[in-house]
Amino acid sequence: MFPVGGLGTRFLPATKAMPKEMLTVVDKPLIQYAVEEARAAGIEEFIFVTGRGKTVIEDHFDYSYELNDMLNQRGKQAELDVIEASMLDPGQVGYTRQQEPLGLGHAVWCARNMVGDEPFAVLLADDLILSEEPCLKQLIDAWGATGGNMIAAMEVPIEQTDRYGIIEPTGDANGRLVEVCGLIEKPTPDEAPSNLAVIGRYILMPEVFDSLSRHQRGAGNEIQLTDALSAMIGSAPFHGFRFEGRRFDCGSRSGFVQANIACALARDDLRDDIVEFISRVGKDEP
Repeated sequence: MFPVGGLGTRFLPATKAMPKEMLTVVDKPLIQYAVEEARAAGIEEFIFVTGRGKTVIEDHFDYSYELNDMLNQRGKQAELDVIEASMLDPGQVGYTRQQEPLGLGHAVWCARNMVGDEPFAVLLADDLILSEEPCLKQLIDAWGATGGNMIAAMEVPIEQTDRYGIIEPTGDANGRLVEVCGLIEKPTPDEAPSNLAVIGRYILMPEVFDSLSRHQRGAGNEIQLTDALSAMIGSAPFHGFRFEGRRFDCGSRSGFVQANIACALARDDLRDDIVEFISRVGKDEP
């Protein structure tokens, strides 16, 4: 599941007419990075929770007859291959709409009938994670041994806990797998039970919809997924997983710029030019 119904106000004016999930990191939109991560983890069905003005996301993953025909006529096979590699198979994709931006928990709840009675994954495109093994694949492998709910976790500076859902761990919290005994949405540093933050990758049991159906408002007067998961603690196994990889907060301007630089440096066709440019900037050269 990909909740993509948010307004993206932090990126105005760029997001006035374009979804933030379609902002490009080098030459791919954020949402495509998330979809590719899910495919690499073995996911075969994709649900997008959209909102008003988000139809361009549907178009991005749809077949473009005019573009394909033009590229074919001009012999641009490499470009055709890139487009075809991003396509999802017929019947793999579903869309549902979140009419009001009432929070992540509400977005997840909107897809309840499409998910049905199966465990499911949630990926937030704002969190771009570069890793040798896809982050979601790491979670799925760990989840195979634990079951229940599992969330990606990462240590953050204690002064930044009010930006995240924070895990209250139980027992040994130093290993890669951490048992969760509590979750607090955006606590102040003096209220935070740890500096272990929830990052935008989840594997959830369908029972979460029962908790979300109460539509209880939390931080920011929104229906928070963190609160619904907290209500499930004790009824099923619940773990956080410290993933291997580097996470970029592409919901912030600085994180988005950093992601562009990191992704460019990871590419053989761009690395040398970017390194040379950065070295000149460091010397204050034009």
